[in-house]
Amino acid sequence: MHCEFDLYGVFAETGRRPELIIELTSIVIAGFTAPEEIGTTKQSLLLLLPLVVSIAVVYKATKVPKIMFGNFIKETLLLFLSIMASLLLITLILAAIAHFVTQ
Repeated sequence: MHCEFDLYGVFAETGRRPELIIELTSIVIAGFTAPEEIGTTKQSLLLLLPLVVSIAVVYKATKVPKIMFGNFIKETLLLFLSIMASLLLITLILAAIAHFVTQ
């Protein structure tokens, strides 16, 4: 799409000022500069599940030479379960260490 500016600095086809577009873009980008506060409740740990699913899907999508639906789902599920089991084991080990250190 070819856009030209008229004399007033307005996009000729859309009628929007480029300053407004730049301002809106900077507001959106500014939202990513501050970390999101998530907390440490049991409910906030549920946010781990979509993160691990997305990691498993992207990893398997880049490593499997030919993606076939059934095989891809099976391998992704196995990777998801292994990541979750590893995280659970690490959590239990760290909880045990914290328990013994604080006694």
